Amino acid sequence: MSVRVAFRRFWPLTRGDRGWLLVICACVILAALAETASILLFSSLTDDALQQGSLSAFWGPAAKWLALAVCGAVVGYLGNSLAAWTAERFVMRLRARVFAHVQTLPPHFFQRHRQGDLVERLTGDVEAIERMAVSGVVETVAALFSALFYAAAALWLRWDLALVTFALAPLFWLAAKRFSGRLKAVSRREREADGAITSVVEESLGNVLLTQAYNRQAAEEKRLRREARRWMRATVSSARMNELYEQLVEVIETVCVLAVIGLGAWEISEDRMTLGQLLAFAAFIGYLYPPIRSLGQLGLTVTAATAGAERLLEILDSSPSVTDPAPSLTDPAMRHPSAATAPYRRAHGVVELRDVGFRYPDADRDALTGVSLTAAPGELLVITGPSGAGKSTVSQLLPRLYDPHSGSVRLDGAPLDTLSLAWVRENITLLPQRTLVLHDTIAGNIACGRPGATEEEVVRAARAADAHDFVMALPDGYGTRIDPHTARLSGGQLQRVAIARAMLRDAPVLVLDEPTTGLDALAARRVIKPLRRLMEGRTTIVITHDLGLAPDADRILVLDHGRVTESGTHAQLLARDGTYARLRDSQHAPAPLAATLTPHP
Repeated sequence: MSVRVAFRRFWPLTRGDRGWLLVICACVILAALAETASILLFSSLTDDALQQGSLSAFWGPAAKWLALAVCGAVVGYLGNSLAAWTAERFVMRLRARVFAHVQTLPPHFFQRHRQGDLVERLTGDVEAIERMAVSGVVETVAALFSALFYAAAALWLRWDLALVTFALAPLFWLAAKRFSGRLKAVSRREREADGAITSVVEESLGNVLLTQAYNRQAAEEKRLRREARRWMRATVSSARMNELYEQLVEVIETVCVLAVIGLGAWEISEDRMTLGQLLAFAAFIGYLYPPIRSLGQLGLTVTAATAGAERLLEILDSSPSVTDPAPSLTDPAMRHPSAATAPYRRAHGVVELRDVGFRYPDADRDALTGVSLTAAPGELLVITGPSGAGKSTVSQLLPRLYDPHSGSVRLDGAPLDTLSLAWVRENITLLPQRTLVLHDTIAGNIACGRPGATEEEVVRAARAADAHDFVMALPDGYGTRIDPHTARLSGGQLQRVAIARAMLRDAPVLVLDEPTTGLDALAARRVIKPLRRLMEGRTTIVITHDLGLAPDADRILVLDHGRVTESGTHAQLLARDGTYARLRDSQHAPAPLAATLTPHP
């Protein structure tokens, strides 16, 4: 990706701060003017006061110099403060945009990318883009105008000497051009290595139980060392190239200054130049080369930032699997409850799949083929089947995490892709198979199911999920802070907190994907019973392999290889002696392998 393309993609995010950028640029220009005027005053002080030994000639230029220094300090402070503020606003805006987009991406996107690498893109890569789009612009303006003013002043003092020294300026550009391509490649490797290290640390900490139980400490340390060596090689290569560039430019700058001083000494010996003019000229040339060098360094920085731009645009250019329909196609009453266009209408809760077919991206076979089902309010529908049958795919289609490739998923007769996403997900609550817990209090974890819920409503939901008793047994009760790796609660208790959250949401449709994960048989029955009480007037779809829940179901649907193979009540399916009966027998059979596993004497 070229710098121009990367800049064009991210420059629109400065909208709203461009006025401040103009003010900042004006400040840096004024600061450069003040610096230029100060050097000219130094020339006057040298010739009129120092060389002549006149104290009276000192006060006037000294006062002007001090005034310029004060003005330059004030302008510099304002410019730098505004620049820092504007840069951080840009970082916040870009990070928010990337984060908002990430939340719209389908589940398979996160399966393809390591979580630590995504974290690095939202942190280090975002800051690299800021250096290109905001700080880089300000620094470029500062360097350009500083070089322009110093060059103009040098030409005004001695145009012939200035032209000689300007002839060496392209050396800086050549040096920057020579290093830019290699630095971009190294910068990308460095950022990828940063993301890999973050991923390894995050994965190791998240799987510390596995590491300890299987004595994988040495393997994890080896894995971290491997990624750390990659990062070290890339970082050292980047540091070496930057340092080599800096030292090369330093030598070029020294050659230029020495050439100026040598020519100036010859001019003084011929009485064509004063000492003050020479010192001022040398100062201008000395001040001229750093901005030129900065422009070259900025070129390297911006080139390196394109590596971060490519990584961020990989996220931003990834398309969500589902999008909202055009507003003209959506009933205003079926938009988000906060929409002011019309009062929010609660769904009745009739869920229907009509001849649905679906295949995950890059998969070699369909996850679902011709699946049809209907669930009505007050009904408990259990979907079961062997592993890989497509059960969890149904749970991802219902809240519209994906759209089917054929057929349609409907709510109250309307296809989901014609309804507002927010409205669909307000009316269909999904309790996923993996227990999702926030780093918050137990009350906060339950209340996030419905923002604004009262304490009484939170407690009522916890009672319904059979969680109230163990919560109250904790020292801080509902104020106990938990996280996904907390040791304060068992896996089953965390699952009941998540169930309480789903109950509090009070949606007309509940989709529970393996709700008894981590629960023993007794606790599972305690969960189903309160669910029965809550089912009055709403639709409940339980996706499970635990057939202990099946007798409570009004209807059972059996999936196998993505197709519906059986449908009926518990008694009806047992009588058919099909897939359901075999699954039921396998779960209720005694342990026939115990004897064969007993070692022989």
